[in-house]
Amino acid sequence: MKEENSRTGVPTAEELELIGRYTRRELAPEEVYTFPVVLCDNEIDRDGERFSIPALEGLAELFVGKTGIFDHEAKGKNQTARIYRCQVERDQGRTTAAGEVYHCLRAGAYLLRTPGNEELIREIDGGIKKEVSVGCAVGRSVCSICGADRRKAPCSHRPGERYEGKLCHIILEEPTDAYEWSFVAIPAQPGAGVTKGFGAESPALALEKAASLGEGVSLSAIEARELARWAGELQAAAEEGRELKEKALREAVRLGRLSLPRLERELLEKTLRPLAPGELERWCGELRRRAADRLPLPQTAPGRKGEGNRENESFLV
Repeated sequence: MKEENSRTGVPTAEELELIGRYTRRELAPEEVYTFPVVLCDNEIDRDGERFSIPALEGLAELFVGKTGIFDHEAKGKNQTARIYRCQVERDQGRTTAAGEVYHCLRAGAYLLRTPGNEELIREIDGGIKKEVSVGCAVGRSVCSICGADRRKAPCSHRPGERYEGKLCHIILEEPTDAYEWSFVAIPAQPGAGVTKGFGAESPALALEKAASLGEGVSLSAIEARELARWAGELQAAAEEGRELKEKALREAVRLGRLSLPRLERELLEKTLRPLAPGELERWCGELRRRAADRLPLPQTAPGRKGEGNRENESFLV
């Protein structure tokens, strides 16, 4: 009896009730081992990404009931634990690299006390099996510098670099699904011990995996399909981005020639080409104002806002 009472991870009556939602029969406390796990947080991780606080709140609901496996290998034999509760916790005394109050997603997980799990339980108690990673999908991946959703309109800002003193990173928002969570050796988020597992929304990890595969080892069929799909989308988005930039560059050079006629076209283009599309748009706005100050407004110039409704809204004649 003394040995039973000294066991770690013995569930309370409340915890057993929550666990009972996933079992076919009522389990006794001595049959179950429970342990806490931090799944993810809002700190910038090694991949230059972080979850927004609303995203963590959404994941708190999605991860309840999800299975725990090893190394994101989606095989039945790898299933070892399950989450029975999950909530977002706030640490008022801690600030993230992005300047937010630290928030993490803390879950309660359970597994059965079986002969096959004895070694795992000892490893969890001993701090060997500690780091975990989550596999989930998000609806938006937002650039912290310009606010662009990089999945729809990739920008030129690079995670990890600073722009006017501000660190660029990707904010993961609007979670749509939670697949699983895994014990891993090297997590992307050191503080929370998590990383994003490969799925339809996280192909970067598949690229890392593909680069590190040994001879005779390959990606799964699902991973290969998703990686190919993502590569195609990325190529199309990149081509669209190049076209948008060339269009913005031509317009900026044209306006530069009007507002600064003494500058050569080649010099203008060489100066403006390194700018991102959004930066070129801002330059166009300023150059357009300067050109308007230098040149008289043509009779066929577009009408300005606030001048009232006209029969011909496109031009002033």
